[in-house]
Amino acid sequence: MKVFICANLNKEKTAEVFSQVIFALKAGGMTPLAESRFSNICKSMNISGISFGTAEQNAADCDLFLTIGGDGTILRWGKKAASADKPLLGINTGRLGFMATLEKNDISKLKNLSKGKYKISSRMMINVILNSNGETKRFLALNDVVLFKGVRSKLPEYVVSCGNTEVTRIRADGLIISTPTGSTAYSLSAGGPIIDPKMSCFEVTALSPHTLFCRPMIFSTEMPLKAQYVAYENSNVFISVDGGDSTEMFPEDTVTVKRSKLRLKLIDIDGNSFYGSVHNKLMTPIK
Repeated sequence: MKVFICANLNKEKTAEVFSQVIFALKAGGMTPLAESRFSNICKSMNISGISFGTAEQNAADCDLFLTIGGDGTILRWGKKAASADKPLLGINTGRLGFMATLEKNDISKLKNLSKGKYKISSRMMINVILNSNGETKRFLALNDVVLFKGVRSKLPEYVVSCGNTEVTRIRADGLIISTPTGSTAYSLSAGGPIIDPKMSCFEVTALSPHTLFCRPMIFSTEMPLKAQYVAYENSNVFISVDGGDSTEMFPEDTVTVKRSKLRLKLIDIDGNSFYGSVHNKLMTPIK
């Protein structure tokens, strides 16, 4: 079994966990793969037995992805894993790491990979299409797409349509369209509900709406959602997909969200259910 290790070395203690993971994989008869940029780090740590290559080569050759970092690392590499139709296991070295199923003290459980002792959680993903000024930009997302006003911008009005039917107009700081997986991310902080990731739906949550009568909404994925905004005194709006770099939007632009054919297969090697993670990581104070 070949395991492509994707580590975020900007996280504290990730280098130490990276080393432990490599030794654990080799001890379990597995072959660690890593990007060539990690070769010098491995030399400095006296780590051998790794096959180096480009991200594309490793994605094609590996049996599974293994991320070391936080949820942002899973979001980044999850798209590549889904595109390659390979499962992904996350080891958390961040603060919350809600999607990661192993903590940095659980490295010994990696031996279960080669024995096939794990479960797969299949996660819905979305295609985000931004039509702007005659150009079309496409994104793949696991968590969400967020429309938000500029820092000094006047409050815009967001228009949400399901298919060709306008559903609502909301004056707010922003708008979140999320997947069930993304329901426990930014949407949760904005007052949205927790949705079981086995479900297939879109969640729409407003950011600081200027009304007493705005509630999160759940939509079927059978029809696409569309969002745009109406400017007020030259208000400006930006769009960000899965927390990535923002792109400016204009009033005539439209954002279309559709269910993707791709799905991310998350490995659960620790036996934790989704609701177990909700209880342990969201319902208990972080130490």
